[in-house]
Amino acid sequence: MTDIPVMANPNTLSDRAAMGLPDSYVTRTGPWPLRDHRDLLSVPAETLVAVAEDPELSFARRYAAGTCLGLVGDPRIRPDDPPMADVPASRVRLGLQEDGVGRVTARWRHAGVIEDWIAKECPEYEAELPAFRIALHPVTNAEFRRFLEDTGSTELPTSWRFGVYPDGLGNHPVWTVSPEAADAYAAWLADRTGRAFRLPTEAEWEYAAAGPEGREFPWGEAFEPEHANTVESGPLATTPIGVYPKGRSPFGVYDMAGNVEEYTADDYLPYPGGSTVTDDLAVTRGSYRIARGGSFTRFGDLARTRRRHGWYARDIYAMGFRLAETP
Repeated sequence: MTDIPVMANPNTLSDRAAMGLPDSYVTRTGPWPLRDHRDLLSVPAETLVAVAEDPELSFARRYAAGTCLGLVGDPRIRPDDPPMADVPASRVRLGLQEDGVGRVTARWRHAGVIEDWIAKECPEYEAELPAFRIALHPVTNAEFRRFLEDTGSTELPTSWRFGVYPDGLGNHPVWTVSPEAADAYAAWLADRTGRAFRLPTEAEWEYAAAGPEGREFPWGEAFEPEHANTVESGPLATTPIGVYPKGRSPFGVYDMAGNVEEYTADDYLPYPGGSTVTDDLAVTRGSYRIARGGSFTRFGDLARTRRRHGWYARDIYAMGFRLAETP
């Protein structure tokens, strides 16, 4: 058997090296994503949504449909009434058993994972979660643009080059924004609509992604590169919302693995009965907001439902967010 190369700690590498990319040019998509799917240019938006979310179609066709929706307008984007999934109240088991740290670390050692990062997931614990709602999709560029226009906020996403809105990418998740900007967006929408929008707690996010079975990934126990927009086989850029239908969580929520990382409402603290882990995030950031779900720039280890992460001020950290709502 050929040994799998082991990556150094990605925080010690350049962004491209941390993504496993060579210094030379590389791409995973052709220059014209609609060239072989021109028929999609003449179909209604509702049909494009059905194509984008059809798990039986190829990624290329789903991506083409999502690209068309980014140009003509995506009906799934309803800024004042975002589509939500209902999650019933439950007593849930979250986190990782301590004897699982070595297994997970070994599984992802090729991606530079070290034990401290996984130890933050311990110990396994139980929590009572009241009923809540969680957005089917992360907040998009189009939605965040409306927030900026309405409030005059200067919190421009660093992914918008020169702070200019990325035309054609309205139905892609917004990134990178600060956790304070994510909080401000939720507060703005709550005030605008009279609804109790907010960011999900860390426990709510994990349960919405893992479901009652406590899955390792939103779709099941094994990592499937074709189920999420991660660096393993994704296009090395954000993708339109919902074009990875096989990656939906047990509650039908899209993009909880890959695409962009998602802030929760909570700063890092050890779980009940656990110990503080002073890893490189804690050393460099001090207190930091927990993010979940991985991104297009990272390997599948960050797409695990239990993985606790946070934001460094580097381009490789593609930080977005999704909304929750108190019923």
